[in-house]
Amino acid sequence: MRASMLAGAVALGFLAVGAAAQPRAPYTPGPHNIELPADWQSRFIRYATVDKADRKIIRHMYVNPEAYAATRAGQPAPMGTLLIMADTRARLDAQGNPLLDTSGRFIPEPGWIALGVQQKEAGWGEGYGPDQRNGNWEYAAFDGAGARRNVSMNSCFGCHLGARAQQDFTFTYWDHAVARR
Repeated sequence: MRASMLAGAVALGFLAVGAAAQPRAPYTPGPHNIELPADWQSRFIRYATVDKADRKIIRHMYVNPEAYAATRAGQPAPMGTLLIMADTRARLDAQGNPLLDTSGRFIPEPGWIALGVQQKEAGWGEGYGPDQRNGNWEYAAFDGAGARRNVSMNSCFGCHLGARAQQDFTFTYWDHAVARR
């Protein structure tokens, strides 16, 4: 009995090692590389909230805790950084203007309406030309429930490349890292 249990454990060990030794599929550019973690709302750190008057929305910015701990001011975000921009609608008055709380901030309606995700991994970005490559970042879009949206990420690449190349292609996260350290 003990020998068969030992043999079973050894066999499972070989399966695990064999699975780990399997080469990953070669990197191909695109949003399919990014998976939205199921636990992001409970595990990730919200580091900024931005009222967007032009769109009457509120953007909540989140980062995975591992990247948050490893981030240093003035340095590129570490590999493995996962940034999530979660949008909510602002509550509106009868004239369609955002209602404000006592601090002068928009009051959010419940629920997410859209999620934008930016993730950085070693080797990501290869395959993009200089007119699009944002270092090692990829972008993906999800609806408020977390289902992947099949939309072009060209506007994400263009905006981040054109405006924030010197800040590791990030907006609020770079600014937050500089301010907190």
